[in-house]
Formats: sequence, structure tokens, C-alpha cells
Amino acid sequence: MTVDDRGPVDGEHVEIVEVGPRDGLQNEARVLSVEDRIAMIDRAADAGVRRIEAVSFVNPKRVPQMAGAEEIMKGVRRTPGVSHIGLVLNRRGLDRAVEAAVSEVNVAVPATDGFSVRNQGSTVDEMLDALADIDRALEGTGIPLSVTVSTAFGCPFDGEVSTERVVEVVRRIADTSAVEIALADTIGVGVPRQVTELVGAVVAVAGERALRCHFHNTRNTGYANAWAAVEAGVRVLDSSVGGFGGCPFAPAATGNIATEDLLYLLHRSGLHTGVSLSGAAALGDWTGERLGKEPPAYLGRAGNFPA
Repeated sequence: MTVDDRGPVDGEHVEIVEVGPRDGLQNEARVLSVEDRIAMIDRAADAGVRRIEAVSFVNPKRVPQMAGAEEIMKGVRRTPGVSHIGLVLNRRGLDRAVEAAVSEVNVAVPATDGFSVRNQGSTVDEMLDALADIDRALEGTGIPLSVTVSTAFGCPFDGEVSTERVVEVVRRIADTSAVEIALADTIGVGVPRQVTELVGAVVAVAGERALRCHFHNTRNTGYANAWAAVEAGVRVLDSSVGGFGGCPFAPAATGNIATEDLLYLLHRSGLHTGVSLSGAAALGDWTGERLGKEPPAYLGRAGNFPA
């Protein structure tokens, strides 16, 4: 089978959201400079990524790796058709994001109180109230809202998370103007059957909103879960170049699924992403050099097939 570097041109499209500049870097011991983070974002756009989680408007004292969000948004190349996403958790973060002219606002709402309190300093109900406030404040700005349900597949503090719990959180999110809802396996505990069941249940309450999935490969199930999501009808997936990532507030939460490895899976399966596999692999290596560690991704080591 001949596969183009960006996927078969006649294949069904799957959108890649590159989360490396935010989720990929937030748990790394080495803090990259603003200049390196700008370069990482621009290089992702050069590789064909059209949605990039670029910055996080959180307190830099809690997550120093994410300091300098305003400087980054000021310095990134504003390419037509490329969306720079800013993560916000409250009105203060939203005000900063709007002032910095992000293309899209993403709010993370955990499915469990145990994680929500430790990660965001509030209960799930309080986060849902904050989301409603953010939604009202976004009215008239023209900036779209997306919401990520973190710990949707399991919580490091509260353990198992029921499908009914996630559905109820999604139901509340569906009361906002959010155009997309993401289900996140924050600590990489999900398995394909769970993905199929959860996506199927959420579709019923999400309405016309797009569904996105976010997986970590902590227990080596991330790529199987991504494929299960695709088979369940999901057409938007998060990934991080090099496979870097993790949450500083979730014990043992290792890297996101690697963009280059995910592209290989999707392209060889006949799907088109528009993202250059070779470009993503090169960026994973570039990021690893700056972090001073080998990327967890396999594609950069094994190479594409056929070469």
C-alpha cells in the first residue's frame, strides 16, 4: 500500500490536535524557553497541524513550565487556518487568553472531585459553575469554546469512574456553547472496550458537538484506545510530538500518545490527516534534544515503512 506522508489523499479525514507545546511540556523537569516554545508551535504548523494547544493560562507558580503564555501568543506566526488553543480554568485565565488573542479556548473539567481539587483547587460542581461563567464571558468575542473532561477513564485518587458519572458531566457541559467535547484518559488506564462504551454513551447527550479523545500511553493501551475511538466514530484526536507529556498533579501519568506514531497508525489504515509524518517525527526529535532526553515515540527510531 502506498501511503502519502500526510495520509492517503482520498482517505477519510481525522483531525490531529497537537498538544505537545502545553500538555507535552508541563511535566518536564527542564523548562523550555519562550523562544523554543514558539519555534515548537510554528514547526508543528509547518508540519501541517491546524489546531495546536499552544499555551496554558494557569498560575506559573503552580506550573512553571507554562510561564510566558502572553509572550508566546505574541510571538507565534499567525498562519491563516491554524488555530492556537489556550487552556483556561477560571475567569482570570480567560481574561488573559482573550487579551492574548487565542484562536480557541479550552476548559478542563475533571470527572472526579479527587482530581479536580488537587489539580484545580475546586470540586467538579465548582468547575462546572466556572465553565458557565467562562461561557457567558466569551459571548460576543467570536472565540470558540471546547471542553475537556479529564479523568474520564479513571482517577488516580478516586479510582474507577463510571460511565454514568462522565455522561452527567457531559450533560452539564452540553448546556454551554461548547462546540467540542473531549474525553481524556489523563492517567492512561483506559482500554478499548471502555472507549467504545464511553463514546457511545456520550454521543447521546453531546448533541451536535464534535467529540475528541485524548489518550496517554501509560499502560501501553493508548494507541489501541485511539483506534477504538476512530472505530466508534471519533474524528478528532489529541497527540504530542515525541510522545512527551504528563500531569504534574497526577501520580505516574506518563506521556501522551506520540503524534508521529499515531500518524503511522492512521495513515497505514487508510485515513488522511494532512499532517506530515516525517515532519512530526523530526519535531519530536528536535523537542527531545531541547529537553535533554530521548523521545518515547518509536517512529523516530524505527523509521517509516516503506522507507
